[in-house]
Amino acid sequence: MSVDERIQQYLQQRKENYLYRQLIVNHSLIDFSSNDYLGLSRSAFIKQQVENDLKKYSFQKSGATGSRLLNGNSELYEEMEIMLANTHHAEAALLFNSGFDANVGLISTIVRPNDTIFYDELVHASIHQGMQLSGAKLIAFKHNDMQELENLLKNTVYDIAFIITESIFSMEGDIADLQKLADLASKYDVELIIDEAHATGLFGSNGSGLCNVAKIEEKCFARVYTFGKAIGSHGAVVVGSQKLKEYLINFSKNFIYSTALETHNLLSVKHTYLYLQNYVNQRLNLNKLNEHFILRSKSINSKFKISGEGPIFGIIVGGNQNTKDLATYLQINGFDIRAILSPTVPKSTERLRVIMHSFNKTEEIDQLFDLIVDYQ
Repeated sequence: MSVDERIQQYLQQRKENYLYRQLIVNHSLIDFSSNDYLGLSRSAFIKQQVENDLKKYSFQKSGATGSRLLNGNSELYEEMEIMLANTHHAEAALLFNSGFDANVGLISTIVRPNDTIFYDELVHASIHQGMQLSGAKLIAFKHNDMQELENLLKNTVYDIAFIITESIFSMEGDIADLQKLADLASKYDVELIIDEAHATGLFGSNGSGLCNVAKIEEKCFARVYTFGKAIGSHGAVVVGSQKLKEYLINFSKNFIYSTALETHNLLSVKHTYLYLQNYVNQRLNLNKLNEHFILRSKSINSKFKISGEGPIFGIIVGGNQNTKDLATYLQINGFDIRAILSPTVPKSTERLRVIMHSFNKTEEIDQLFDLIVDYQ
């Protein structure tokens, strides 16, 4: 069999299992799909602030043209990491090019083959990738089941161990019991790593996240915050101790061998964080829309289970083709809502992932539920 034949075989299997992916552009549809929770990617004010700040920098090149350990570092990078460490109440911060890079670079570098990782069974792909590369012993616990986690911690022999989970789960939309996780980490002498990707900008002081709300920031070995969601830009940051930062600079391949982010990207993140220090209207409006969605979901007679606490909600349909059919129906009727299929989520929990944004309207939520009721 040739490589081309093998590729064709895998693609055909994808199609037969209703898993075939295609890129689409849906500019004209109502956005219930993107991770731009606060609508800040479209903020004219932030855009203007970035353009004004760009004038302070003299440009000889449009990109960083090298990794930060070569010629990609800058005063702006250094200033950003100080600002991010302060915002997220940590000793130090290190920027990465994406949330995926940050999770893989952190976990695969810090965790060693003789270590043990206890992880929530529903953590997303970047955490899995980092864990697999670490070579550690991997032990999953049932989603948000603190009793099972404690039983595993109590009955497992380990030298160095980690608990790794998300603060808001990217597919379920529910929140981890962060205080209990911190308590268990302390009780059983394991390190705690929290991915705050979907909480960044939405919760806590100046959008600093749910670890801030739970008052466990100092109890975490490391935390990851990403900029491709509520921050409306690109990149991510790992925060923790100065020693952790120095270790990642010296050993994390994802950091060492990646070309640095360019200036416009950094300024976009900077001015979004500054904006969050002074404006709360988007967050307040998003909270109201989350409440309205939850009320509407409880008021209808639906055969679909609806999960999530907002801004991420899941409409559990079950079956790849059934889920794709409902997504297509909603798209035809003007809503940009995407199907999430197995194996991205466990089999029989295939779902529509519905995202609330501060710019959505209660009328749009009502229309969505009317369509779902009619479809049944």
